[in-house]
Order: sequence, then C-alpha cells, then structure tokens
Amino acid sequence: MPENNEITRFFGGSPAWVLVRLVVLSVVVGVILAALGLDPMNILASLERLVRSLFNFSFEAVERLWRYFLLGAVVVIPLWLILRVLGRR
Repeated sequence: MPENNEITRFFGGSPAWVLVRLVVLSVVVGVILAALGLDPMNILASLERLVRSLFNFSFEAVERLWRYFLLGAVVVIPLWLILRVLGRR
C-alpha cells in the first residue's frame, strides 16, 4: 500500500482522475490554440504568423481610429468654433 500513496502523492491525486483532467485540459487548450491559428506540426512558424497578424491588426486599428477622429473632427471643430464665436456676443 505504501507504493500507492507514493504514486498518488506524485500525481497529486488519483492517477486516473489526473489523466482525465489532463486530457480535458489538453483539448481545451488545443481548441484555443487552433482558434488563434496555431498548428502543432509547425509551432514556431504558426507563432510567427500569429505575431505578424496581431502586429498588422494593431496598425489597422490605429488607421481606423485615425479615420474616425478625422471624420468627427470635420463636424465637431467647426461647430465648437461657431459656438465659441457666437457665445462671446
């Protein structure tokens, strides 16, 4: 029986339940990594592709934000200026 306690202590619980938890956790992590576009056969190239995609996405987000700012400023700044000039009188 001491052998069973050592195995249980090493695994952190019953070996069968630890195996089940590891399988479930592996599937969940695999789904998340697949959603990010990572490929287990070529993990380094997949990570590089992910970083490049995030980098490009950030520049696209900044460009969109800049366009929204310009579009809003075309309306907001003249209205603010008119209200300031009319408010002084």
